[in-house]
Amino acid sequence: MADQKAIPPFEATPVAEIRLSQARLLETFRSTKTKDLEYRRVQLRRLYWGIKDNTELLLAALNKDLRKPAFESLLTEVDWCLQDCLHAIKHLSSWAKDEKYSDVPLQFSLNSARIRKDPIGTVLIIGAYNFPIMLTFGPLVGAIAAGCPAIIKPSEVSPATAMVMEKIARESLDPDAYVVVNGAVPETTELLDLKWDKIFYTGGGTVGTIIATKAAKTLTPVTLELGGKNPAFVTRNANLRLAARRLLWGKVMNAGQVCISHNYVICDRSVLSSFIQELENTHKDFFPEGAKNSPDFARIVNKRHFQRIKQMIDHSTGKIVLGGDTDEDDLYIEPTAVQVDNVTDSVLVEESFGPLFGIIPYTSLKEGIDIMNEVDRTPLALFVFGSKKEETQVLNSCLSGGASMNDSFFHGSVFTLPFGGVGTSGTGSYRGKASYDTFTHRRSLTNTPSWMDKLLAVRYMPYNMKQLRQMQKTNPKPNFDRSGHVVKGGLGYWLKFAMGLGSAEVKGGEPTQETERVSNTRGGEATRTGDIAGPKNAAIGTAKKASQDAEDQQPKDPLSRATTAAGGFPS
Repeated sequence: MADQKAIPPFEATPVAEIRLSQARLLETFRSTKTKDLEYRRVQLRRLYWGIKDNTELLLAALNKDLRKPAFESLLTEVDWCLQDCLHAIKHLSSWAKDEKYSDVPLQFSLNSARIRKDPIGTVLIIGAYNFPIMLTFGPLVGAIAAGCPAIIKPSEVSPATAMVMEKIARESLDPDAYVVVNGAVPETTELLDLKWDKIFYTGGGTVGTIIATKAAKTLTPVTLELGGKNPAFVTRNANLRLAARRLLWGKVMNAGQVCISHNYVICDRSVLSSFIQELENTHKDFFPEGAKNSPDFARIVNKRHFQRIKQMIDHSTGKIVLGGDTDEDDLYIEPTAVQVDNVTDSVLVEESFGPLFGIIPYTSLKEGIDIMNEVDRTPLALFVFGSKKEETQVLNSCLSGGASMNDSFFHGSVFTLPFGGVGTSGTGSYRGKASYDTFTHRRSLTNTPSWMDKLLAVRYMPYNMKQLRQMQKTNPKPNFDRSGHVVKGGLGYWLKFAMGLGSAEVKGGEPTQETERVSNTRGGEATRTGDIAGPKNAAIGTAKKASQDAEDQQPKDPLSRATTAAGGFPS
């Protein structure tokens, strides 16, 4: 690991330079330079080597900011972004290729409908402090792949890492297309005062609301990657040892400063004591000498966040069943679980974003689901440890950005799987191809051959209602009645009916409800009576009428036939 002294002290970007940087990026985008696929590949390759060559410096910066172990820094930050770059380079050609659009009616098939992928424009990316490399350079990979110039604003709460990222971008990327702006409130305010083609923000809901409000004033689209009070269900059918092991890992990695880790566990009351015992056993396995003495346990990022988490513990009326030790000078909070009995407890009403979680018991799974929907009905993630039936019940009754069954946020560990929130936990998604898509405008295109103009004559003035009616006869017909019920029918059905195969009534049995509805809906004269001849004759008449209608639907003149084949025109 590099010496932390090699990391320059944090320095904010002069506010006056921000507008100049954006103007330069706008000019670059207008030049269409970033639309060239090989240009994008070169930038991604240079970013790869910029990260690779500065790995030791990044590890030192992450340790300085968060006391993050080198193992976690490599696994969740450096290697993650390197793989992200390689994946985008490998698949860029297929992502950027025009898509032939086949889901069009026959009459539009000659117009070469397709989807073109265009860069959305010049974008702003605002990162977060807990995984500062992954959550800042990760979206940048998508912006570069999509052909969007970008200003990157790392979190000032991880200042050492922000300075190393600025160095990487400055030395590796095209300065006319990619710029890092460092700073705090004044610099961020200046950035948000500018007009962007998209803003990508990762962080908390409070700042996310400010950004969304600011963006709305200029109709700027946003992707918001926020957090939430994520639940974990532990049912009576769960493997308790496995659940405790996987859930505790999710709360001790990066000292629990993970937006998709669980905020609380909803546990079946019948297995509550056993589950707590398994948590204690797992804690001893993970940290034989205690978490404070372990080189594998990070620290809270600063004193403000330390005090926030400690107050959640201090104000709780619940019972501490695991951990509880704190040391402000060391920014250390022991992995802590608090058993609570109501959803208004301090460890449930706020996202802990640390190694703290609540445990609330339930008697029935429905009660547990009701608890989750009361605490936060749109969390970023949820987890279920139980049977397949219980997993299905929870998924059908609860909404979340993503979900992991029988594990702690594994869905967020797959770097190619789309990741994002829902409702108050965010909007939009990224990672893998989704990163490319979030910075891409899918533009619908058609190309109408010149020779088709005679076939399109029906659309020109003076309008001809007769031609329009002929064209309307080819429109799809509903297979349902005005009550929304599907109607079995058509010519084949009525022919079978006429032959005595269509209903119990014709066969001499009692009519079915479906037969009555079909007869009444289709306008036949058959009704529920004891007379078989009446409905049978009516059915024959209706069958003839259906046959005649089918013939009438075909255009009579050649022009109308050609027009119908080539140009039914939507409003």
